[in-house]
Amino acid sequence: MFHGLSAFPLTPVNETGIDEKAFVALIQRLVAAGVDSIGALGSTGNYAYLNREERFRVLQLAVHSADGIPVMTSISAIRTLEVLRLAEDAQKAGASAVLLAPISYQALTNEEVFSLYEQVTRSLSIPLCVYDNPGTSHFHFSDELHGRIAELPHVGSIKIPGVPTDREAAKTRIKKLRESIPPHVTIGVSGDSFAVTGLNAGCEAWYSVLAGLFPKACLKITRLAQDGFADEAERLSTLLEPIWTLFHQYGSLRVVSAAAEISGLISSPSLPLPLQPLNQSAREHLKLILKNLQE
Repeated sequence: MFHGLSAFPLTPVNETGIDEKAFVALIQRLVAAGVDSIGALGSTGNYAYLNREERFRVLQLAVHSADGIPVMTSISAIRTLEVLRLAEDAQKAGASAVLLAPISYQALTNEEVFSLYEQVTRSLSIPLCVYDNPGTSHFHFSDELHGRIAELPHVGSIKIPGVPTDREAAKTRIKKLRESIPPHVTIGVSGDSFAVTGLNAGCEAWYSVLAGLFPKACLKITRLAQDGFADEAERLSTLLEPIWTLFHQYGSLRVVSAAAEISGLISSPSLPLPLQPLNQSAREHLKLILKNLQE
């Protein structure tokens, strides 16, 4: 479940609702490419802008359309009670795993975060991936805390926010984290610009935003890294550097939403308010980049 390429598709949504047809088509695109797993309702999946019923519906569509490919879904929410309800919904809908970040309005302590994962894992019959995403959650995991949480039942992977750009430093970082967690718990890299370095450093999975839209390009990089062709994987990732730059400038959600619109995969508008689309200048720049990335 927590190995290889996990593609996180956009959930096209605006003030009139979710574009279910377009979402299903995006899932089918991932199935056709042969991704290893699908991450529904991640940050790019707009989970934070959907209510419980909408999240359940999107997950049902993803599982039904995945043709047997494992589907992981976010159950992140501010209150533990709501997380537990979402965990129940995930299992009811047939998800293969859940993804949980410690989201909170108030700053959380280490013990509060540990308690969250402890309570949630007690309620699960499917694996859980810990989402370490300080940019959104504003919580910073220590390796010691990762180790404690990784010992809990059903914890199967840690989704880390990135790695050092230097190859040797990245290997050292992954080695240090791995020393703190049980051997059955995998480490997956997110932050697409860091992905190839993370994979080459020993991460077992790439949790990818771009793969949710362009799975073939990301699969090629993943397979090369898995097979030991580190230099070629890096070369292909470098070709995507203009995309990574836009991700850093405007946020991956806005960029992927615009890319999906430009590629004719979804209609506009595809973001919930108050989010705004890319400005025209950035959109024109993205059009030029996508000419080399069409699948």
